[in-house]
Amino acid sequence: MSHSVSDIDARLSGSLDDNLAGRLPDAATVAAADARARHWHSPEPGRLRPGSPEHKRAVCRMFEETFNPYKPSVIPWPKLDAEALNRITSLPIWDIAVQTEGKARLRMAAYAATIQDPEMRETIARNGWEENRHKEVLSRLVAAYDIKLAPEPEYVHPRDAEWAYLVTGFSECVDSFFAFGLFEMARRSGFFPTELTDTFEPVIQEECRHILLFANWLAWHRANMPLWRRPWFELRVWAVWAFLGWERIGLAKTVDGSGKEQKQDNNFTVTGAKSVSAEDYTLADIIDLCLAENDRRFAGYDARLLRPTTMPALARFARFFLRAPNRMAPPATPAAG
Repeated sequence: MSHSVSDIDARLSGSLDDNLAGRLPDAATVAAADARARHWHSPEPGRLRPGSPEHKRAVCRMFEETFNPYKPSVIPWPKLDAEALNRITSLPIWDIAVQTEGKARLRMAAYAATIQDPEMRETIARNGWEENRHKEVLSRLVAAYDIKLAPEPEYVHPRDAEWAYLVTGFSECVDSFFAFGLFEMARRSGFFPTELTDTFEPVIQEECRHILLFANWLAWHRANMPLWRRPWFELRVWAVWAFLGWERIGLAKTVDGSGKEQKQDNNFTVTGAKSVSAEDYTLADIIDLCLAENDRRFAGYDARLLRPTTMPALARFARFFLRAPNRMAPPATPAAG
């Protein structure tokens, strides 16, 4: 049975939009939703063997039950003083951030349409819906602070849905690992108002859920594909990593919606420390903080679910050769979550 992207989008959007309809939730409801989004344990007994029905049920149930029903349309963007506003508007990320979320939504919806398993299909489609919500959050932020964006290019349906989904998923694993550290650095430094970092906190945690889903989908997908397909699939995974490495060397060029060539910093999550803090952090400091934040954000989810491992492993390997002391230990009272 075939499943069209438009049909999946329409059904899922209707369901989730109904979930967000109605009166604004009170503070207790918001706090409860935030806690659910960060802490979850499967009732499935025993080991969750990757690829098993129990593993799939746990993954899909996790993603559904940790949904945070915040509404981009009612986010109270704080008023910024001139200095803070300049810091926000000068960040070289807004064009690529908005466009990345737009591409992610389409790619996830396209891949979901190819999945025969109904539970996993619905879960990947839900992930795509949440990516579109991230795009709406960013679009409303740039409107609130009058940040000028290049015209968005046309979002094209991917010819190879699996490749596009792999690129998106692994890219999010890379970017989220560094974003966790940069976000905590920004929170500690006070470079941006507390109200602004608090507003973005659910979005950052949502990215943690997204890459948790991707890591477990990858294990489920590998375990359930025919053995004859495995060599080709593993070659594609290596090719994705090679592509992402090439993409992050220097500045990648793209064409915007008006046909003009634009330069975009695809590597900001790795190099952006100076944009979010006045302190001079060493590479060792940044790696330590990214590792600590990565562990903290995943800590509330069932330990039997797989975590993304490539970026933490590479970071720990690099850190071994950096002898600077750890100045970025978690504070005595950690951030929410």
